[in-house]
Amino acid sequence: MTYIKLVIVIADEYQESLIAELNEMNFDGFQQLENKLVSYIMKENFDIDDREHIDQLLAGFPGECFIETEEIVAEQNWNEQWEQTIKAQEIGRFFVKPTWSEANVPEERILLEIDPKMSFGTGYHETTRLILKLLPDVVEEGDQVIDAGTGTGILSIAAIKLGAQQAFAFDIDEWSIENTRENILLNGVNEQITVKEGSAEVIPDALKADLLLANIERNTILELLPVFMKSTKKGGNIILSGLLETDEADVIDELTPMADIVTVKQENEWIAIHAQVVR
Repeated sequence: MTYIKLVIVIADEYQESLIAELNEMNFDGFQQLENKLVSYIMKENFDIDDREHIDQLLAGFPGECFIETEEIVAEQNWNEQWEQTIKAQEIGRFFVKPTWSEANVPEERILLEIDPKMSFGTGYHETTRLILKLLPDVVEEGDQVIDAGTGTGILSIAAIKLGAQQAFAFDIDEWSIENTRENILLNGVNEQITVKEGSAEVIPDALKADLLLANIERNTILELLPVFMKSTKKGGNIILSGLLETDEADVIDELTPMADIVTVKQENEWIAIHAQVVR
């Protein structure tokens, strides 16, 4: 089988967003390097229109982003190559590691075993780290949690391990649903997390969360915010991320009629907003 290999110059902080776009274009292998993303697609699934579409996507990211090289390669074990780039790490009270890592869990750290199908929700992106660092001060024993855009399920799993009773996780991507189900089994929390494919319409009408988590992106968050508020109890907590610092004012403007801002945390140019529902 023949593949096209693209090496794309793009800053680390924008790679996950680009991977999401390329995934929709049937790319099925990725390797993240420093300021470069190596991506693979079957030759028969790639044409000049796809190449032009990627150029248009890259033009929308800050800085200089471009396809550095394009070449034809034989089929390889993309997952094996990519797995070598995923390392265990401490994030706040958590220790996030893939099952193939032999790293020991540091004392007093909560283990999150995450085997990602794609490089989302591994804990490497700032937005994931920001939420994981906020969770221990927000999750209360017995909480009901909604996890919007669950990715690998890492945030739902973390909330349950902090004492939440149940989590409802959803995502529009089929691969995400499969991966989340695998990861909740790995972590022994499959009885406490419900996973559904779809957007906010799959949230049960009767569900009122104590905590809602949304690590998505600005436009989707703004579109779904009324549903998020409806699905969260008065006095409940909402943590929003997937946001750049330039998004802060717009999101807070939409939040403040319905919620009090508790804190805004930042890592590099990414932010997470913690708010408490007042309406």
